[in-house]
Amino acid sequence: MRTILITGPGGSGRTTVAAATALAAAREGTRTLVLGADRTDTLGAALGAATGPAPTAVAPHLTAWRPDAADGFRDDFAAFQERASSALDLLGAARLDPEELTPLPGAEELALLRALRDAALCDAHDLLVVDLPPAPQALALLALPEELRRYLRRLLPPERQAARALRPVLGRLAGVPLPAAWLYETAARWDLELAAVEAVVADRATVVRLVAEPGPAGADAVRTAALGLALRGLRTDLLIANRVLPEDAAGSWLAGPVAQQRKTLAEWEETHDVRAVAHLGRDPRGTDDLGALAVPGAGPDVPPVEWTVSDQDGVLVWHIPLPGAVRGELDLVRRGDELVVAAGPFRRIVPLPSALRRCAVDGAALRDGELCVRFAPDPRLWPRTS
Repeated sequence: MRTILITGPGGSGRTTVAAATALAAAREGTRTLVLGADRTDTLGAALGAATGPAPTAVAPHLTAWRPDAADGFRDDFAAFQERASSALDLLGAARLDPEELTPLPGAEELALLRALRDAALCDAHDLLVVDLPPAPQALALLALPEELRRYLRRLLPPERQAARALRPVLGRLAGVPLPAAWLYETAARWDLELAAVEAVVADRATVVRLVAEPGPAGADAVRTAALGLALRGLRTDLLIANRVLPEDAAGSWLAGPVAQQRKTLAEWEETHDVRAVAHLGRDPRGTDDLGALAVPGAGPDVPPVEWTVSDQDGVLVWHIPLPGAVRGELDLVRRGDELVVAAGPFRRIVPLPSALRRCAVDGAALRDGELCVRFAPDPRLWPRTS
């Protein structure tokens, strides 16, 4: 199933564009599911039909779904209390009833990730359109599965499961209690769930569609978002320039904004596949307004973002595409078999390809939006040739 993740700066109209994108695809005959998580149901307001925890048909071939973060949070917390009952009883902790639980900050985002996984596993639709939070939060959300899996592997290594039968003996020898079996079982289940979400985000059929108003603020937001997406290896298929003013308004008091939009659009077209969406003169509401926006549906296929390794005269070079990166805002740190890459406000820890683990970092350079990290073979790790 093809997945389109839609985000952009706050107030750019990304929810409206998500609804219009899903509607356009559905009118082309594509079985489409649009997914949102805003508790105020801005998605339903744009579609002109309320959405909720049960998938709802809002137009031919179009289904909308807004998962209930509160129910998911209560179910997860109740299950946690049940699995940790012995530890809680030992501490004398009082149990919390589901009725007194309210979702903590971030519950909507976690519910959206779980719904993204569940929707991708369902074969009832051909296209999934996801209304993500504003770009900064969306980038953190898309990074969450990979980061949490890394934390789990470091804190509770899966290979320790093999010593489950020896845990009581090891505990007596060490003189301290070792983690209980339920903790490892919980970590393993979380790892599987996070891996499923990570697989959807990294799938070749998944793309990110940016939405922004053309202008100085929108240009800055797009530049930053594109850098964060590239660091995560995520592809952008289209940049939707939203609320574009008509050119015939240039002779009025709107001459300044029209000139700014024209300049920004010209800059965007040099680096992105831009689709301009005209300003309707009102907030779009309902399927008639969404159709009038003429937002593209599924969009074009785009090649995946690949981090490749090349051999240049005996030196291995890791090519990392980072469009929009600034040399002074880049930082690299080698930590064992991992490389910590910092670009602007973003940071990612990535495992080194197997060939590079036996090499030492020999320098790096930024050329034409691509970070090239050089690795020289380490004589202590590479086999000697006679």
